[in-house]
Amino acid sequence: MLALFISPKIQTTTFQTIKPKLSILVDNSKSISYFKEEKNLQDFIYKLKNNPRVSDKFEIENYVFSSDLHVSDSIDFLGSATNIYKAVTAVNKLNSEKKAPILLLTDGNQTIGNAYEFMRSEQKVYPIIFGDTTTYTDLKITQINTNKYSYLNNKFPVEVLLNYDGIGAVEKTFSIESGGKTIFSKRMQFSKKEGSRIITFDLVASKVGVNYFTGSIEKIKNEKNIKNNTRNFSVEVIDEQASVLLLSDVLHPDIGSLKKAIESNPQRAVTVSKVADFNGNFSEFELVILYQPTNVFKEVFAKIKKAQCNLFIVTGTNTDWALLNAQQLGFTKNFLQETENYGARYHSSFSTFLQKDIGFEQFPPLKDAFGILNFYREHQDIVLQEIRGVETTQPLISFLEQEKQKIAVVFGEGIWRWRAASFLRSGTFQDFDQFIGNAVQYATAHKNKARLEVNSEHLYASNTVINIAAFFTDTNYKFDDSAALEITLTNKETKKKTTFPFSLRNNSYQIALENLSPGVYTFKVQVLGQSHAKYGSFKIAKYQMEAQFTHAAAFKLKQLAVNTGGASFYSDEINRLTQDLLTDETYYSEQKAIVKEQILLEWKWLLLLIISACTAEWFLRKYYGKI
Repeated sequence: MLALFISPKIQTTTFQTIKPKLSILVDNSKSISYFKEEKNLQDFIYKLKNNPRVSDKFEIENYVFSSDLHVSDSIDFLGSATNIYKAVTAVNKLNSEKKAPILLLTDGNQTIGNAYEFMRSEQKVYPIIFGDTTTYTDLKITQINTNKYSYLNNKFPVEVLLNYDGIGAVEKTFSIESGGKTIFSKRMQFSKKEGSRIITFDLVASKVGVNYFTGSIEKIKNEKNIKNNTRNFSVEVIDEQASVLLLSDVLHPDIGSLKKAIESNPQRAVTVSKVADFNGNFSEFELVILYQPTNVFKEVFAKIKKAQCNLFIVTGTNTDWALLNAQQLGFTKNFLQETENYGARYHSSFSTFLQKDIGFEQFPPLKDAFGILNFYREHQDIVLQEIRGVETTQPLISFLEQEKQKIAVVFGEGIWRWRAASFLRSGTFQDFDQFIGNAVQYATAHKNKARLEVNSEHLYASNTVINIAAFFTDTNYKFDDSAALEITLTNKETKKKTTFPFSLRNNSYQIALENLSPGVYTFKVQVLGQSHAKYGSFKIAKYQMEAQFTHAAAFKLKQLAVNTGGASFYSDEINRLTQDLLTDETYYSEQKAIVKEQILLEWKWLLLLIISACTAEWFLRKYYGKI
């Protein structure tokens, strides 16, 4: 019994050696195979891993990446996109509290993601440069920007970024083709000093449906890579006239300017009415413009909320901000009974739709109540306020989207002066009218409330993973996770049909299609056992992002090494790399003592011993007649 109270313990100590980790990130994209560097890269990895001094000092972790990062040592060089920034960032997070140098085996050519050469890293990055580092003369289309949708007979803007790598001056023609016809062309000049050129122009949406376009720049004599001289894009043209209602309780020149700007597109019609005189149905209009809402708009807001109309609000000196603040539109204003003139400044990071700067900073100021705007929903600002020459982060024109309602807001009256100033600047109203038209087009775009919705792009690059998502709801429009969905693809040229099932992931049905040959495909997404189905189409272009490069991005990789405190190496410098790693005293093993404490006599054994002793004593006493 005494042992129960003493409870003797014994301690054992063991020592564990913890090596620093060495993360090997291998570029698994197709650009490595285009440079014919597969064998060199694999040989490099083999020599590194089989160096006994390296494996003795480091615990090696193997990763491969293209668009995403994976823990693996299997390489096939089939990745259709490269995101170096994402891969390095992910490994940093995994080893955030350790010293774990990163070996980055890549050609440095990134097709998606943030600029990696400027990133900061907790770990030192050692880029190993694979690929041809010789700079060749090259002319390429870097990017084409445009809106995804346009109305029939409407002009839509296109922005093209061209890049030239070379020494001498060249002059080549850039052109746009559609349906086998050239619909735009422009002669462009390039030189070593002017290596980047931006072209902005308008195309006419002349055919309903998905319109495919091909942009191309003439090749230079003896140009090594001509795959990047061509790029495809698409625009879906909608044959739908937008009906717009403009309600106001005041007379103002802004009203006439907005009507003229919107109706400059023949696909749109504007009905102007005083609030007291309107007795129509709000659901008949794709967009309702509320000009300087006053207290008489109270019933209007109630009806609009019920109809879930898209809104375009213009505030000003007559606006009842107390009423507006109470409507739960996603913003409020701490206003004073004073007015302020707000200058305009174009917000270059605006990305909701494509819109160029039409000279906003030269436009006259807009007038509104003085105060601070507060947003409690996501919003995108296209024009920011400038107060007496001081730039602010407060919006002058903003766009909000919530559930099925879109809201555009101009925080100030006097936009008629903008239209006049735009005319004086360019000799035409086109720039201003197109800006208003873009805003109206965004605000009027809506989707029908269907139980089955399918999200897909109209155009994909060759050999990319084609991700298609579908959403299916029950009769109460709540997500139904018990359905079975499938997609049937038909190659328009070969007529071959293939059916694939969807997988349920994160409240949506998703599928990833790979290894489809270039061409036009139609598809049907259907819910098995039910009548719900959606139809669509997409095109797989021959353009491949990973094939656009002529040489390794050695300069960017060297800059990454400098920014992270590491060093860059070429693929034939493995000896210098291993020497640097082995002699770097900041990477060292640690001895960790593990102390384990055990109770010498466990309770259960002691209890068993006591019971056994007591039982034996009872039998002995019984045997000798002591009981």
